[in-house]
Amino acid sequence: MQVNETLNEGLKRAYELILTAEELDAKVNEKLVEAQPEIEMKGFRKGKVPMPLLKKQFGQRVLGESMQEAIDGAMNEHFEKTGDRPALQPQVKMTNDDWKEGDDVTVEMSYEKLPEVPEIDASKVTLEKLVVKADDAAVDEALAQLAENAQDFKDRRKGSKAKDGDQIVIDFVGKVDGEAFEGGSAEDYPLVLGSGSFIPGFEEQLVGLKVEEEKAVEVSFPEEYGAEHLAGKAAVFDVTVKAVKEPVAAEIDDELAKKFGAEDLEALKGQIRERLEAEYAGASRQVLKRAMLDALDEQVSFDLPPSLVEAEAKQIAHQLYHEEHPDDHGHDHGEIAPTDEHNKLAERRVRLGLLLAEIGQKAEIEVTDQEMTQAIMMQARQYPGQERAFFDFVRQNAQMQQQLRAPIFEDKVIDHIAEGATVTEKEVSKDDLMKAVEALDEE
Repeated sequence: MQVNETLNEGLKRAYELILTAEELDAKVNEKLVEAQPEIEMKGFRKGKVPMPLLKKQFGQRVLGESMQEAIDGAMNEHFEKTGDRPALQPQVKMTNDDWKEGDDVTVEMSYEKLPEVPEIDASKVTLEKLVVKADDAAVDEALAQLAENAQDFKDRRKGSKAKDGDQIVIDFVGKVDGEAFEGGSAEDYPLVLGSGSFIPGFEEQLVGLKVEEEKAVEVSFPEEYGAEHLAGKAAVFDVTVKAVKEPVAAEIDDELAKKFGAEDLEALKGQIRERLEAEYAGASRQVLKRAMLDALDEQVSFDLPPSLVEAEAKQIAHQLYHEEHPDDHGHDHGEIAPTDEHNKLAERRVRLGLLLAEIGQKAEIEVTDQEMTQAIMMQARQYPGQERAFFDFVRQNAQMQQQLRAPIFEDKVIDHIAEGATVTEKEVSKDDLMKAVEALDEE
């Protein structure tokens, strides 16, 4: 097959592939000869069907297969010979639309090749790692929060009015059109005012009530309510208040510790300290990673495939649009044109993505099956009761697998670079660390 270069401009490449009629006919005959021993046809013994008859019967189908195989083979040979790696799937199209059997086949192949990525000297990357220790004040603050979350309720002074945040114990009967409906009644029901556990407007009408007071609470079920026979209907709940209780934080003692699975208070403090320092380490890593990427971005410069930059810029513009318009859940908003800022960010992301991929490949960094399984399981926890279905979905979806694999691979490459970089530790306060993290979003 003839291969003629028609474009060589920057990273853009285009070639004309010519498959002669003779080459194509020879490939068709080769495939028919290979298949002949297994073919049976009425009037002939197995494997004895004459070639002219085989060609008449199966020639057209084999012709298409042979044409595709020849073109695919020529493309693979081209990439092996040149070493080019296309940034995206090459565009391939037949240029002689009026082709008929007996003509040469002319195909145009075009693509943008991935650039040569320069090597970086990790030893020239200087980084500062922020270190935060979980002091007693931070542990005590976390303990107080746990105690608040584990709060109990005690009866308010007789005659007290219920406040937002109080727990009231009520009996109620719900009615629609004057008739009680199934599931709309309860006795001794504990309800925390302001929790939003009842339909909108219900809890607000109970604020200010006292023990033994009664109230007819008038509300309407939401239009999208789960029970269709109640959706959008006006209802009246006859409510009787039986108790009004105020929230009381749990005591910070061994009993509290046992509620959270620790042997005693000291053991709970130890767990809290470990959790806090793990959180600090994660935040510190974010800051370190950004600093490393900034340093790498300054150290390297190379041509970027325009198609990758354009696709990334469109993705950034689309994502930011939905962040700024959270109520717009559809994708019928038309094309969102990337700004210069989007294009600049896209160039950085593509450049760093190609650089990290190259470093990872040369260092033979891989994402293990165990790491993938762990990542899938962590994502599956977001779908309680459907973990197995989610797990199977990911296993059958290559794109989803890549979305989970990419950040794991990137983190392993970052760790690899950090091993060769000059990293100094600096102990800072929690507030200073949080300020450094917040600054990442502002850049």
